[in-house]
Amino acid sequence: MSELSDRVLWARTRAGDGTAFGILFERHAGRIYNYCFRRTADWGLAEDLTSATFLTAWKSRGRGPLRAESALPLLYGIATNVLRNQRRSLRRSREAFGRLPAPVAEEPDFAEDVVTRLDDEAAMRRLLSLFSRLPRSQQDVVALCDWSGLPYEDAAFALGIPIGTVRSRLARGRRKLRELAAARGPEEDGDFLPLLEVNEQ
Repeated sequence: MSELSDRVLWARTRAGDGTAFGILFERHAGRIYNYCFRRTADWGLAEDLTSATFLTAWKSRGRGPLRAESALPLLYGIATNVLRNQRRSLRRSREAFGRLPAPVAEEPDFAEDVVTRLDDEAAMRRLLSLFSRLPRSQQDVVALCDWSGLPYEDAAFALGIPIGTVRSRLARGRRKLRELAAARGPEEDGDFLPLLEVNEQ
């Protein structure tokens, strides 16, 4: 079943197939996890948010078929909403995630070297100190398009906004981030620029 497309797996998931959903989880959990980490600078919280995202995806499976070939736009959209509502949702999702129908795959072990994880968190917190100064709408498009590599069309679907709005918010967000990084001085600017690389589409 692992060779099936996301569209087919989602169709089976909509019918209540936990195995199909488990494959989608294995296929995309890493990217959703990285997205959540980049938004929070906290590995542990990112794991909880990833679980909450897939729990929400499972609960909402009956709403309709995928509109894209990949499930990622749907999952990124859910993750963005989970991030917005993280305080309310995390307590419930920690308990409920374990109740997904078997044989949903076990959550992968994302833990690696502790020192590396702490260094990554520190670097990400520094970036988020700039990122948090953007309006939330610009944060969402920068995180999806530049940090996660989502095409404009998929980001528009994930956020429920027109493609033109994605482009304009992204341009403003990129410009503001570069201005904020530059204002911290050449040394800080050099540290942040690799994280602010633009993915032109």
